[in-house]
Amino acid sequence: MAVISRGFGARRRESDPRLPPGQYLTDDFPVLSAGPTPRIDLEDWRFGIRTEAGTGASWTWDEFMALPIEDVHTDIHCVTRWSKLGTSWRGVSLDTLLDAVETDASYAMAHSYGGYTTNVPLDELRDGRAWVAFEFDGEPLDPEHGGPARLLVPHLYFWKSAKWVRGLTLMDEDEPGFWEQNGYNMHGDPWTEERYW
Repeated sequence: MAVISRGFGARRRESDPRLPPGQYLTDDFPVLSAGPTPRIDLEDWRFGIRTEAGTGASWTWDEFMALPIEDVHTDIHCVTRWSKLGTSWRGVSLDTLLDAVETDASYAMAHSYGGYTTNVPLDELRDGRAWVAFEFDGEPLDPEHGGPARLLVPHLYFWKSAKWVRGLTLMDEDEPGFWEQNGYNMHGDPWTEERYW
């Protein structure tokens, strides 16, 4: 599947300590997608969590928007080597969503509208480290950037922040998602350059 990319105008800033190794600073917000951009009506949008035991919880858009909302200010880092510093988001913490289910799972698979998947250790989604975000820079999240809602896991490479997210499947064993099956690292820590296998 071809990767669609737009918006590169990056410059190298190797001396900035906020940049992980091998990254370039950009003021743009590059668009990278492994296929066409899904268009999801808010009336049809759902987010669900399915546990390893087959139980779960789900939210409509209105139910999701009634949950506690957090402002998130963070840097983001793409495996293609761009970094964007000081980004601003709004979303619902994964802590809030995971509180709705009982699980002993160790891993999660994120599922997106359009079929994209990515795996994340469940510990990486807890303790104020991940959100389902619906606003960027004070505006509703643009579909090209994953709107109406995307996963936001900013301490990992940005392919782990699945666009157009529709749910999580919780798992006892780790399994590769889309890019992980195609050579990307199973974890994706930008500070240790976990880019590929």
